[in-house]
Amino acid sequence: MRSVTAVVLDLCCVMAFVVIGRAGHSEGETIAGIAKTAWPFLLGLLIGWAVTRAWRRPTALAGTGVGVWLVTVAAGMALRVVSGQGTAVTFILVALVFLGLVMLGWRAVAYRLVRA
Repeated sequence: MRSVTAVVLDLCCVMAFVVIGRAGHSEGETIAGIAKTAWPFLLGLLIGWAVTRAWRRPTALAGTGVGVWLVTVAAGMALRVVSGQGTAVTFILVALVFLGLVMLGWRAVAYRLVRA
């Protein structure tokens, strides 16, 4: 799988998290609102890709997938705090679970498809 496809899938995972979360809290789906919520996680995703050098093995679960997932959540939460958006323990747990399922999930599916 090409790195471009992998990064687009990760971007879709983060955006799904943001849009579903905002809709679940009735915060509205304005472009500005989505952008405000998304930017810390999108920057976290970029950091995760850089730290893990994900372009080398974008579908690897153990190295790339886990690293990108955890850095995305950790950096995203840190950036939210720095920017005054705040966090809560439940929000961190939901982000870890949701992003873990989808970011590792598509990699697991890709692995199965390649082996099939």
